[in-house]
Amino acid sequence: MIYPEIILAKGREAALLRGHPWVFSGAIAAVKGKPAAGDIVLAKDSGGEPLALGFFNPRTDIALRILTKNCEEKITPYFWQSLLLAACKLRHRIINEQTNAYRLINAEGDGFPGLIVDVYGSTLVLSIAIAGMEKQKNHILDALISQLKPARIYEKSEGRSRSLEGLETRIGFVSGDNETGLVEIMENGLKFEVDFVTGQKTGFFLDQRVNRERIGALSRDASILNCFSYTGAFSAYCAEGGAKRVVSLDISKPACVTARRNLQLNWFSPEDYPIIEADVFTYLRNTQECFDMIILDPPAFAKAKKDVAKAARGYKEINLQAIKHLVRGGILATFSCSNFIEEDLFGKIVLGATRDAGADLQLVTRLAAGPDHPVLLGHPEGHYLKGLLLVKKN
Repeated sequence: MIYPEIILAKGREAALLRGHPWVFSGAIAAVKGKPAAGDIVLAKDSGGEPLALGFFNPRTDIALRILTKNCEEKITPYFWQSLLLAACKLRHRIINEQTNAYRLINAEGDGFPGLIVDVYGSTLVLSIAIAGMEKQKNHILDALISQLKPARIYEKSEGRSRSLEGLETRIGFVSGDNETGLVEIMENGLKFEVDFVTGQKTGFFLDQRVNRERIGALSRDASILNCFSYTGAFSAYCAEGGAKRVVSLDISKPACVTARRNLQLNWFSPEDYPIIEADVFTYLRNTQECFDMIILDPPAFAKAKKDVAKAARGYKEINLQAIKHLVRGGILATFSCSNFIEEDLFGKIVLGATRDAGADLQLVTRLAAGPDHPVLLGHPEGHYLKGLLLVKKN
């Protein structure tokens, strides 16, 4: 099989050789052939030395997404089947028997650029973000069906990245069906109802599983405020961990309904673990109550690079208010899932909030997505979820 070629400008292969899976449009000196958006091409350095095969898109800043550095490889259905088998083997090693919901394919981290596949029991939810993976969609579906035999596959391919790639939104069942779009899952023995049709992302924030477990283990006898509680998953873990009181806070009425149902699924009374429909910023500014632990897991405040300054102000404000409402020795678990808020910047934002609050915070550990969300070592952009576990010293 002969692929079209792209030739990189002199010296512009350095990032690729260090393990980064992207080549930006400014690094390309020439294109041989007429590859369309989503076609597979062979990348070469300025001296004509083959470097890698990848998806090409001439209309986006990320012009090449690497598939393999084995330039003799052919991108056939077998190629995808073997990658999927490796992804399945990894999950079998890291997912315990009390969990049936996890990420199976994490884009570049598993060798599938632009593809996310989440498992909810016998249901798969997939999201395709780039033109190259869109062209391989039928091969991917065939591999998923033959290896996993799911009851249904639901596609949720939408968002800004897809429109930049020249793709339309695609939402709906591609295999099987489900009248309600609801499934019940188990995570570390706890039960949760997931709405994969109308819920955010694929329906549940699977990336926080390990962090929920860790924070739940710190909850005994604590009073806890769970901000941006969404499905109430952190709240359920804290209740299971022995918290004396957990207040769940979310501005979305449907999210509060779901959180209440999830607490009830696990036999936790909403009377003991109240759910409040309110704006987090307003609530934190107005409440007089202090807590032993506060969890801040907001949606992405920065969805584009231009949003970073505004997002930084938002992150600083919620962290400032949370610090003010922590007791001495209290724990702050604070997160950012914004790709454009880098880890160093997030740390500086929280440090600024700490100083403005006149407090000293002790860093216990940094938090990240669970092991079912692997990233390539040379791809720092894959680390989208950043978290800090902090203790208020005064």
